[in-house]
Amino acid sequence: MTTTELSRRPAVDVLGGEPDDATLRRFLHGLPGVDAVGLEQRAAGLGTRSIKTTSKAWALDTIIRLIDLTTLEGADTPGKVRSLVAKAKTPDAADPTTPLVAAVCVYGDMVAHAVEALGVRHGDPDDGQISVAAVATAFPSGRSSLAVKLADTAEAVAAGADEIDMVIDRGAFLSGRYGLVFDQIAAVKEACRRSDGSYASLKVILETGELNTYDNIKRASWLGILAGGDFIKTSTGKVQPAATLPTTLLMLETVRDWYRGTGEKIGVKPAGGIRSSKDAVKYLVTVAETVGEEWLQPHLFRFGASSLLNDVLLQRQKLTTGHYSGPDYVTID
Repeated sequence: MTTTELSRRPAVDVLGGEPDDATLRRFLHGLPGVDAVGLEQRAAGLGTRSIKTTSKAWALDTIIRLIDLTTLEGADTPGKVRSLVAKAKTPDAADPTTPLVAAVCVYGDMVAHAVEALGVRHGDPDDGQISVAAVATAFPSGRSSLAVKLADTAEAVAAGADEIDMVIDRGAFLSGRYGLVFDQIAAVKEACRRSDGSYASLKVILETGELNTYDNIKRASWLGILAGGDFIKTSTGKVQPAATLPTTLLMLETVRDWYRGTGEKIGVKPAGGIRSSKDAVKYLVTVAETVGEEWLQPHLFRFGASSLLNDVLLQRQKLTTGHYSGPDYVTID
């Protein structure tokens, strides 16, 4: 039995058949519909929970440990990536107790520069190191052939990427070609295989802002997991709305249901638009209340962000000194 066939077995067990269009449609459209009002009310309620002052330091440090510090611009250069890595390695030069971020996230052609700049800091964030994540599969549109998507992925993995953030074909999904989306995710997962047989972690970007309904987001979440994704991720950050608390709550509920049914833990990554520590704390509470605090570790939850770290550092300095520092006291992204 091939690795691809083995990776399909959990899906076959859950679906009760091969993951073709008919079987996937029957399963995905058989899921209970999302109560939009109830979902948004639950998210709003969780968003009002406060964290005690004694827990605030823990929350701020936890947020930092879960950040994928990101630069995904057409004007990115090796120098900009090195600057990003320098900030990842030393978030606050005035306070050596500041935790490291989980990863730096870059385009595939910047992976080698990020790996080189990280040096001995490159490694597993669960062990206090920093991973390199690469966006792939014709990010952010996903408009390319499968051959190009697989080459894009394999090249990034060969360059040293520990994690691949892929985009699904939203056009195929919205037109009901679920089998095609499944097969592409499964193929990209196989392209994450390294020469030693291990795999780079695969984050499946749903681009929730283009999926239009909560029911579609729920179906896409299940599809991403069934096809072998290690994480499901809200957004590329290039489409609005990006991450929202109700959408992330819905994805966390899907992960919870998958875990209850299979015993397998899948990660969730909200990305795009989370800029303040106050907002990030709402996500921590939502994770803890939905899937449990055990999910608040880098291999199960991430924030995709470029500017969130600055605000968290300012809040952290406030706890230490008793007053707010100016923005000049943190590096500018």
